[in-house]
Amino acid sequence: MENKFSLEGKVALVTGASYGIGFAIAAALGKAGAAIVFNDLKQEFVDKGLAAYKEAGYTNVKGYVCDVTSEEQVNDMVAKIEKEVGVIDILVNNAGIIKRIPMIEMSAAEFRQVIDVDLNAPFIVAKAVIPSMIKKGAGKIINICSMMSELGRETVSAYAAAKGGLKMLTRNIASEYGEYNIQCNGIGPGYIATPQTAPLRELQPDGSRHPFDSFIISKTPAARWGAPEDLEGPAVFLASNASDFVNGHILYVDGGILAYIGKQP
Repeated sequence: MENKFSLEGKVALVTGASYGIGFAIAAALGKAGAAIVFNDLKQEFVDKGLAAYKEAGYTNVKGYVCDVTSEEQVNDMVAKIEKEVGVIDILVNNAGIIKRIPMIEMSAAEFRQVIDVDLNAPFIVAKAVIPSMIKKGAGKIINICSMMSELGRETVSAYAAAKGGLKMLTRNIASEYGEYNIQCNGIGPGYIATPQTAPLRELQPDGSRHPFDSFIISKTPAARWGAPEDLEGPAVFLASNASDFVNGHILYVDGGILAYIGKQP
């Protein structure tokens, strides 16, 4: 059974994995034996990421500067990885952005930027790695979707549109390349406690919860925020041979939010 979940000898590319959810997922894949490869937009971010991995005890890690919305840069990065590390066995499309702006106040340029990073980039990176996966006869692609693949919410029209599109891109990659033993699935994180969401969880001056914190707790059957560690098992499962007949699935790691209508007032 342990061999089913082992990633020994595998090369895993996790985009935007200098910190946060991407870092946690990459670290989990590393714990399972994979060589970790990641990218970020600037060398300073890559260096910070490398330092964080080293501090956490990971030595088999390489970082690259790459804008994943650029097909040319992505193709160059993938070629370098294949030459310097090996063929990519596991791709996690994690890099993403969100702009919380009411729809009627959002410019078309802002909308396009979110779509470019959150939807076009996963298409570009997946397109770059699939040919070598076909030649190898195996591959795992994990797209980081969101509960916004299923739900709407104020101020996130572009993000929800992109993640809904990413859900369907996931299913289409599974449909188109499943015959080559390539599995493409998604992970839909719920609300995860990271440094980026810390301000939403700070206690108020009177000692009460932040209103958004209270809202999330009330909507989550688990009655807590997720931790980055909650994504480790699902990521390793979807990256390993244990999921070889799981394809086109979105695994929501949300503490039950999507299953829950909420308590009666």
